[in-house]
This record gives sequence, structure tokens and C-alpha cells, in this order.
Amino acid sequence: MRPTILIFLIFLEISVGLRPITPPPSDPCDPKTLTPPQFLRSDQLTVLINGFSESRLHLLASIAAAYSSIPSVAAVLVLWGNPSTPIETLTQFSTNLTNSYYSAAPITVLRQSTASLNSRFLPRPQIATRAVAICDDDVEIDSESVEFAFKIWSSQVPNNLVGFFARSHDLDLEKKTWIYTVHPDKYSIVLTKFMIMNTDYLYKYSCEGAESMAKARALVDEMVNCEDILMNFVAAEESRSGPVLAEARRLRDRGDARNEDGDGPDGGGVRRAGLSSRRGEHRKRRGDCIREFHRVLGRMPLLYSYGKVARSVGEQGLCEKGGKLVFCDEQV
Repeated sequence: MRPTILIFLIFLEISVGLRPITPPPSDPCDPKTLTPPQFLRSDQLTVLINGFSESRLHLLASIAAAYSSIPSVAAVLVLWGNPSTPIETLTQFSTNLTNSYYSAAPITVLRQSTASLNSRFLPRPQIATRAVAICDDDVEIDSESVEFAFKIWSSQVPNNLVGFFARSHDLDLEKKTWIYTVHPDKYSIVLTKFMIMNTDYLYKYSCEGAESMAKARALVDEMVNCEDILMNFVAAEESRSGPVLAEARRLRDRGDARNEDGDGPDGGGVRRAGLSSRRGEHRKRRGDCIREFHRVLGRMPLLYSYGKVARSVGEQGLCEKGGKLVFCDEQV
């Protein structure tokens, strides 16, 4: 009976539309395994969502399904970075996605061989678009904002990073060291909470740069942090300009430390589950990363950008309507 049961299970997996849960190729930097550049689509993007904690699977399923329903999304790849998760758990996760959510774009679960944060930037045979969106599994963004960010990238800045969350590097003149901070009027880093970029940067991050980039990636593994900062280094070096901050209509960052534990059934639990959820020394560690990346790469390519790309051009003049001053194009 056992062979019969095995055949039935294989047939069941195919019949419900599950996609293989597989690790990356043995050599992800082999160009032969990747879609040739001339065949990459420019009218859509591929969404790469980093996943690690099994406690977030319910949220991850909802976010993956939401991205897959966006017209400009060609595919969603869930990059599972927890090697200790049982294959049965991921198989059930895929089953739930197939049975519980309508997906316009295919959703594929890719099991990583290690927990390295560098894995989220590996080139992948499943990517057939010129742009990819790198996302966290605890950030929810409305579809109109995703479409808007992709439009910015594709029409204006295909060599720049485009995102919704901005930070800055700076130089502490007193201590003579680089720091990680937030400026109210400028920024030089966008975070992988949501980041759109050229697919070529996956290869540049993971496969180029020889010894210096290998040392920088090793620092990411050592710190268990800062892969997004290193990608900003890569993009700034290539584009010779800063990233672009896009305006979002609605977004929710469940991993933000400012969330209250009572904010929903999983508020605190979702936040605590993150790989980079350590607070306190977080900003100092990020500053250490900037300093060390500068040291091993031998250059500081990060450049400042100013302002945010707005969703619409509104009337700037004020008119009196109903005894109140409002923008002249507003309806009463």
C-alpha cells in the first residue's frame, strides 16, 4: 500500500497547484541559470518577500496574496530563510495559499539553505522582470502605492532604489566615525521594508566585487543585520546618486517598535519575531555597519536625496470657501 499512498500524495500536490519548495541553484551566480537580460520584462516586477518566523505565516500569506493581486506584479517569491522549519510546515503553508487566496500572479515558496540575510539578494531563475521589489513580511502597503513606486522607478530612475522608508548616514565629527540616523530634510538609504530596484543589482551584490564584497557580505552574516545598507552602497556606486523616496497612501509596519503590544492579536509577537528586532543598540550597530562597509570597500558611495515624490499635483493656492481657507481645487 505504501507506493500507492506515495503516488496519491504526489498527485494531490500537483492537483492543488502547489509549486515546488526548493533551495536556490548550487551556483546562483551561474548566468546560464538566469533569464537572459534581453528577455526580462519591463512592464511588471517580481516581489521577493523575506520570511523566517513560523509565527508570522498567517500574516505572510495575507501579504503575499495582496502583492500577487496587483496588476504590475508578475510573480511573488517567498524566500524562506529558516532552515529548521519542517518541510511539512512549508507545504501546508503553500496549500493554504492555494486554497484560501485568489492569486493573479503565481506565488512560489523558495526554501533557503541558510539563514543568511544575504540570501534575499541572490539572483534567481524564477525572476523574469527587469525590476524586483524587496519586501519584509510584516509590512502591508496598499496596491496603489506599490503601482506608484513602480511607475516612478520605470519612468524616471531605473538605476536608483525607490522605497517608502528612508534613513541617513552621517559623520560624527567629534568621534570621527560614521553613524546611522534620521534627518528631517534629507536621506541616503531606503530600507528593505519595501524597496524597488534593478534586477541587475542582485547579481552585483551577490556575485561581483571580488574580495571586498565578499568581506562586506561576511559582515552582514556576522552582524545579522545591514544587508539593506550594503545594497544601498551597491546601488549608489552604480547610479552615482541617492535613492528616491515615494509617497505612500496607506502602509502599516507591524515590526515598528512604536507599535503597542495590544495592537491586534499579534502586535507584539510579530515585532519580537523579527531577525533584526533587537532594540537599544540597533542604531549603533547600523552605524558600525556603515563604518565597516566603508573600510572594506574602500569608498563611501552613499549620497543624499531631498524631498519625496508626491502622488498628485494639487493646487497650491488658497481660496476662501465657506468662510475657510482651503486649497482652491478642493470641493466643498
